[in-house]
Amino acid sequence: MVVTRPYSAPIEFPLFSFFMTLFRPCIDLHQGQVKQIVGGSLTDDAAQLQTNFASNQPAAYFADLYQRDGLQGGHVIQLGPGNRRAAQEALATYPGGLQLGGGVSLENAEEWLSLGASHVIITSWLFSPEGAFLEDRAAALAERVGKQRIVIDLSCRRTASGWTVAMNRWQTLTDLILSKACLERLSTYCEEFLVHAADVEGKCEGIDAELVAFLGADCPIPVTYAGGVSRFEDLAAVQQLSHGRVDLTIGSALDVFGGKRVRYQDCVRWNWRSAAG
Repeated sequence: MVVTRPYSAPIEFPLFSFFMTLFRPCIDLHQGQVKQIVGGSLTDDAAQLQTNFASNQPAAYFADLYQRDGLQGGHVIQLGPGNRRAAQEALATYPGGLQLGGGVSLENAEEWLSLGASHVIITSWLFSPEGAFLEDRAAALAERVGKQRIVIDLSCRRTASGWTVAMNRWQTLTDLILSKACLERLSTYCEEFLVHAADVEGKCEGIDAELVAFLGADCPIPVTYAGGVSRFEDLAAVQQLSHGRVDLTIGSALDVFGGKRVRYQDCVRWNWRSAAG
């Protein structure tokens, strides 16, 4: 069974309709290895890196697992250099089933799509080194590959201004503040958003409920949230907070990534039940 989010319309039932939150899988790559990392620790200083899990299995193993369980819309993220071969192997194992992010630009987006990515995830390339949003780049990429093949990463940190989009491995704050107007503006260049709550990413201390509720209320296109999941019940919490309009990625808490809080098979069954209504 393949479970996909209905992008064009909610699931229809007589007299009412609703969306369902889905579990989205992930493959985070660091130096060619599948890892789970505390997001805020990913800096140029290797001594600061906090790794929750490093797998003995290659990226292709997880891609094959997700394909066999009918999970789509997961993302492969290259956290820095040295991950190209592992990313290619994952995409070749599950062509059309995974999105690819990390180092994507106008120059290589088409190549990643040809290698099997369903979408490319764009992050730092959309900003100047100082963090200024370059809208002409978003427009150029949408023109080149089509907005239906693009995911814009709006991973963010809490600041005095609200949720501020962060780039460069979440270390550099940009001039984009998440708001309804911002989401509507950027939705003209992509099919969906990916939002990591960078302050809680990898800590397994609870989701940013306020951010999830905001995305559910004001995001005009599909969006996947990641960060802080500490228990299986967080899927139901995201369902309730977002009225089913936000999907959820689970990383460090998941048993296939060494976690002890969430069983992968429970998440698979959640998706199957969602598809069955």
